[in-house]
Amino acid sequence: MRVAGPRRDWGRRLVVGLPFLWLALFFLVPLLMVGKISLSESRSAIPPYEPLFEFADGALVTVRASLANFILLFEDDLYVGAYFQSLTIAGLSTVICLLIGYPMALGIARARADRRGPLLLLVILPFWTSFLIRVYAWMGILKDEGLLNGLLLALGLIQEPLIILNTDWAVYIGIVYSYLPFMVLPLYASLEKLDPSLLEAAADLGAPPWRAFLAVTLPLSLPGIVAGSMLVFVPAVGEYVIPDLLGGGDTMMMGKALWDVFAQTRDWPAASALAVAMLAALALPMALFHHLQGRLEGDGRS
Repeated sequence: MRVAGPRRDWGRRLVVGLPFLWLALFFLVPLLMVGKISLSESRSAIPPYEPLFEFADGALVTVRASLANFILLFEDDLYVGAYFQSLTIAGLSTVICLLIGYPMALGIARARADRRGPLLLLVILPFWTSFLIRVYAWMGILKDEGLLNGLLLALGLIQEPLIILNTDWAVYIGIVYSYLPFMVLPLYASLEKLDPSLLEAAADLGAPPWRAFLAVTLPLSLPGIVAGSMLVFVPAVGEYVIPDLLGGGDTMMMGKALWDVFAQTRDWPAASALAVAMLAALALPMALFHHLQGRLEGDGRS
């Protein structure tokens, strides 16, 4: 018995420590490296940035840390515009996903038990195909001679092809299609736990269906709404592939701006500063989402 206690404690520390070690190696260390590069200056060499620290005889001689790259982000209209456009597109896409995904999740949750599995399978079925291939498929659908315009012309609803590809509309369509399952699944998890007797009690008290939905279903599904919104909004802000393939020249989001600075101009310090700024910009909404979800879960337990 005296030996089992230390072994059990060692096992617990190992189970808890391995995830933290993984995060430290593959998240914290790369983040510190990016932060270090963001404080340096660009140069035409390999690597394409000045060393942040200079040593001589094993002693630290010079520290060349500068905030010029971060100041540039606020002075350059390109980065400021990309920041606000990213928030706008990601926010509206999240709202659209919520408006589409909530009825879908509610319908699946209220379906017969033997039908829920196939319906959920249809929701996650797009994940079986490469994300890049699915975006390329939308290029074929939305182009001037694509399937959508061909169908609308055949039905006589339009007289000439609509210009959808290379516009913000195409970006919204791509983001909503790609991230809709991330909204549906958390919502379904919340709605599936809803006790049907609560709705029956509301109906017995004379509440019409819409009133029962607003008073019972919607408040109890708020944790799923918060979780789904976070899963859609956070990756949509940094989206690169969809704006690059479906968006036009005026669609400049933070992910696309970061890649252009990194790959085309090879200004690693500026690209690193943009990555740090994007992470800092996401920290506030993520903290708010987490705080709101914690309060909702606490209210649910009480």
